[in-house]
Order: sequence, then C-alpha cells, then structure tokens
Amino acid sequence: MTHLQTTGRIFNVQRFSLHDGGGIRTLIFLKGCFLRCRWCCNPESQRYEIETMVTHGKAETVGRDISVAEIMEMVERDRHYYRRSGGGITLSGGEALAQPDFARDLFRAASENGIHTAIESTALVDYKDVEKVLPYLDEFLMDIKHTNPTKHEEFTGKKNDLALENAKKIAASGMTHLIIRVPVIPGFNATQKEITDIAQFAASLTGVEEIHLLPYHRFGEGKYMGLNREYLMGDVKSPDDSTMQALKTAVTAATRLCCQVGG
Repeated sequence: MTHLQTTGRIFNVQRFSLHDGGGIRTLIFLKGCFLRCRWCCNPESQRYEIETMVTHGKAETVGRDISVAEIMEMVERDRHYYRRSGGGITLSGGEALAQPDFARDLFRAASENGIHTAIESTALVDYKDVEKVLPYLDEFLMDIKHTNPTKHEEFTGKKNDLALENAKKIAASGMTHLIIRVPVIPGFNATQKEITDIAQFAASLTGVEEIHLLPYHRFGEGKYMGLNREYLMGDVKSPDDSTMQALKTAVTAATRLCCQVGG
C-alpha cells in the first residue's frame, strides 16, 4: 500500500478557511480524541466511531473513511488559492494525532506537491507519533490549556504532563514552526495568572515566538442536544473584548512573545 492509499476517518472538510494557519486553508477534521474537554465545540469529533447527530431536526451521519488520494484530489482544486495567500492544509479534530499514520501520509503527499502543512493538536500522545509527522510538517499549532496537571485533568479528563514534555521536544527538534494556542475558558484558566503561567512556559520553549489566545464560545452547544449528550458548561458566557485585551496585555508584559487574540 502506498501512502496515497492510507485511509483515515474524518467528520468534516472546510475549504476557504482563514483560521488555523496562515492564508487560505483547507481544514480536515479527524474523528477521535483522547480528551473530553467540557467546552469542546466539536463533540461529534470525540468518539472515533461513526455516529448519528440530529441537526435542524434531521438525522445526519457523522464520520466517513477517506483515502489520502481522495483528500489530495480536493486539495489540488484550491492550489491557486494557497499559492496566492500563503495557505495550505491543516489537520484538526478531535485530536489529529490520534490517527498518526494517516496524518503522516497526508502531510507527506501534501509536502511532495509543494503544499504548506499545519496541524492543530494537543500533542498528548506518545512522542513517537509526533515524530511521524514532523518531517512533513511546516507549522504546529499546539493547544496548551493549563500548566496545572490536576486542574487540566479535572476539566478535560487527563493530566497534561505528557503534552508539556512533548512541547519541549517539538521545540528543541527545530523541525517545524511551533505556535502555542490557548483556549481561554472562564472558570478554568481565564485569569491573568493562569494565562501568564502558560505564556511563560511557552516563552521558555526554543524558537517559540507566538501565542494565540482563543476566547471560549458556545457555538457547539446545539450539537450536544443532537448527540443526546449533556453540555457541561452551563450558562458560562464568552469572555468579553476587554477581558481578552487585559489577558493579552498581561502576556506581553510578562514575556517577549507576540500575542494575538484569535487564531
């Protein structure tokens, strides 16, 4: 089997995105995640199994298997947009590294065709799975939610020790452009101290110059009802602009990092 024949399980492909990497991008969302973050806006991504979700009163199948070759056929249609804007493809999820062989082979195919590659991941995996993608990866958007492993486990289901160690290894490898991204969640990490702690950890990583603060939103709330699951965030509201700007100011005062709100 060649790398073009490798199959993975996805639940969405979003073309013409201006987020999750530079320029115009194609986002491929993979099924399966090791975490159960209370605020997850893509609950249909969490389970690897193909599911049924009710959307606007209609039952829809969530999840399908697709080959690297099939994705590359879609990607090639937008090559001129990537070239003009500095864009490319981004793998997200779920946790994209929960399907490391598929991620590796898709990135390999994209790289062989001169297409910029990026991944959005917590890197909460065995480092050998991270190493699989690094030779073909231009940009690593690493999601760091907290520096405290106990609090991380309380809100996501797992400690983050492995992810923080992997961040150090990825940075030290010098093989990819590493950017740290932080979901800002009221009641979990939306204080100046907690965000600054994450920023100081990020600033300690070799070569890291950017940190993105991503404000919590409730856009995925209706999906929980469609999956017959409970939305665990209650009535928590999104942080307002003044809160996000105050957090950004705290980061820039405490570190040398270039900080932006939004990704």
